[in-house]
Amino acid sequence: MTLVVKIGGGAGVVTATLVKEIAQCVAGGQQIVVVHGASDLTNELSERLGYPARMITSPSGMVSRYTNGETLRIYAMAAAGEINTELVASLQQQGVNALGLTGVDGKLLQARRKSVVRSVAPDGRVQILRDDYTGQVELVNDALLILLLNTGYTPVIAPLALSHEGERLNVDGDRAAAAIAAALHADALIIMTNVPGLLSNVEDTTTLIRTIPAEHLADYMEYARGRMRKKLLGAQEALQGGVPRVCIGSASLFEVLRGSGTTITGACGEVHEGCYVPAAGGHKGPLSTTSPPPPLRKMEGHPIERYPIEMKGHPIERNLI
Repeated sequence: MTLVVKIGGGAGVVTATLVKEIAQCVAGGQQIVVVHGASDLTNELSERLGYPARMITSPSGMVSRYTNGETLRIYAMAAAGEINTELVASLQQQGVNALGLTGVDGKLLQARRKSVVRSVAPDGRVQILRDDYTGQVELVNDALLILLLNTGYTPVIAPLALSHEGERLNVDGDRAAAAIAAALHADALIIMTNVPGLLSNVEDTTTLIRTIPAEHLADYMEYARGRMRKKLLGAQEALQGGVPRVCIGSASLFEVLRGSGTTITGACGEVHEGCYVPAAGGHKGPLSTTSPPPPLRKMEGHPIERYPIEMKGHPIERNLI
């Protein structure tokens, strides 16, 4: 059983409960890969250093961080220098042999740097930015991850990637987690964030959309605001890469796996037998009884296939984060 858990970089996402739940999964024999964000701390460090964060919106409505050279350095300080080591230490305290990595290490994540980034100005004009150090993951070194998992390590990955020219790049954590989940043929991708899931009304948590069939995901994009659009895009890419289920939610990993958030399923969208979480009554139980997954393939690098996606009439710009 292999799970990829993406822990969002917003305030309040990393909790003692979440760390303990990951530790319980590992103790139960599950292989976990953790990917984390760094948005909140990056913003805080940027303010402290007198270099406030700048967010940009692409013509398709995707919101992302403008990452020039100075912002990249601040982002690396937050993601690799602070959050990664703190999360690794927290997991180690719970008995998990966690190993901190960035996508730069061992060419874990190779990405194509965007030659230009398009940003919509307040007056509606489209600006062209050429000094942005962001990229899109194209290759995952799954052989390295399999080696670590099979020798008892729990990889904890900061979303920095290596360009084909050897540059550090800021890559979107949700989409990086999706690429890793697809490369590992993971049984599920769980995206932990600071909202309950996809809401039809962002002001009302009772409007949570609990289940979405993958083939209808485009119909729900209109409800996604801000960073949630990237999470749905990451979910789409994971499902297209063969991951059977993507869960988006908050607070408790176990509750999100049980369906407390938004669950997006493909044609075979059940977690394989062996994914155990404590049931509501306190005992452990399987989430499904489907056949076991095939063994992980050992490869020198898993290329990420890209597919065009149309969402409510707006083509997703595949070269933008």
